[in-house]
Amino acid sequence: MNLLRRKIDEYLIQWKNDSNKMPLIVKWARQIWKTFSIRKFGKENYKNFIEINFAFDQQYKDIFEQWFRVDSIIQAISIHDTSLKFIPGETLLFFDEIQECPNVATSLKSFREDWRYDVICSGSLMWINYEKIESNSVWNKIDYEMKSMDFEEFLWAKWYTQDQIEDLYQHMLDVEPLSPTAFNVFSECFKEFMVLWWMPAIVNQFITNKHYSGILSMQKQIILDYEEDITKYAVWLDKTKILKIYREIPVFLWNDNKKFQITKVWNWTRNRDFIWTIDWLINAWIINISHWLHLL
Repeated sequence: MNLLRRKIDEYLIQWKNDSNKMPLIVKWARQIWKTFSIRKFGKENYKNFIEINFAFDQQYKDIFEQWFRVDSIIQAISIHDTSLKFIPGETLLFFDEIQECPNVATSLKSFREDWRYDVICSGSLMWINYEKIESNSVWNKIDYEMKSMDFEEFLWAKWYTQDQIEDLYQHMLDVEPLSPTAFNVFSECFKEFMVLWWMPAIVNQFITNKHYSGILSMQKQIILDYEEDITKYAVWLDKTKILKIYREIPVFLWNDNKKFQITKVWNWTRNRDFIWTIDWLINAWIINISHWLHLL
């Protein structure tokens, strides 16, 4: 398995070495390898790494309904699993999928004041459940938005050196043409990057196998996973409308004008009746808005 280098790797090292670090919340959409990157960092940089995934380990959720003090939380976790060791100064606590247990965020102030344990939280669609949190630990946490792979990370995955990438950047800054060989090679890389969708699991399979076989099925599954998130988390909203808009966006972008228009999704549709669906998809980090600047 190719261990993809991500920009968050360097950020996490800097965070660990900060003497005044606060608990960290890593967020963005699913399938960008938040969990993989944090787990790799924790195991490589701490003598003791403890991971709790609230989507799978739901027995821990009740702890944060009752206690927010560090000693009480540690004691309750130890009761669930006596094999876990909490070593002050050498332990990273990783709370994953915290959108399933939003009260975790309320405990972060206590962890910051206690200082004995480093804490990283991660989750997708967290904004949806944040309204349920008693306190959002303002000034007691750092938020980091880990996005899908960018082109530089893709070039790292293909084993290009930083000097080669910097040379490419310099040509762009100087508006200087690349050599024919470099242009052809990097153009092909960019085409691969666009076809692969920038998702780490897909890129990893492509880099490992050196072909596109199986890629399409993985991409289709990611689309279905996002639809499942809409069905699960769009509470009290018209999920049918959100799914309809989500499915129609690629159809519109395939047209010549590359423009999505809500009013053309259904006949007699008013913009204000559906604009909230776009807001929901943006806040869930499922879509991005492209803002065009028209110059006269």
